[in-house]
Amino acid sequence: MVELIFDKNEDWEKRTLCSDESCIGTIGADGKCKECGKPYEGQLSAGFDSVSAPTTQVQGQKPAEPVSGIVTDDEWEKRVLCSDESCIGTIGPDGRCRECGKSL
Repeated sequence: MVELIFDKNEDWEKRTLCSDESCIGTIGADGKCKECGKPYEGQLSAGFDSVSAPTTQVQGQKPAEPVSGIVTDDEWEKRVLCSDESCIGTIGPDGRCRECGKSL
């Protein structure tokens, strides 16, 4: 069994989910999704709080690296999706899915 560790200080009621319904991310203080980098579509509520996204970490493993930089439309269009249709990953430079590890 894998133990998940959640941030006990997280206020789940105040988080704002990404406007892309296929994304699992939440909106950060900069108004962009912490997972995919897309800007939030629409108005953020007046009480928008930049509470960090929940931290899920598998015990014994280091946490996933945060998304760095801004993803441009060109980069978004050039990505190669995993061949497993039930997976949400994209193919990395090593030719393997970043999520499940399956080869292209």
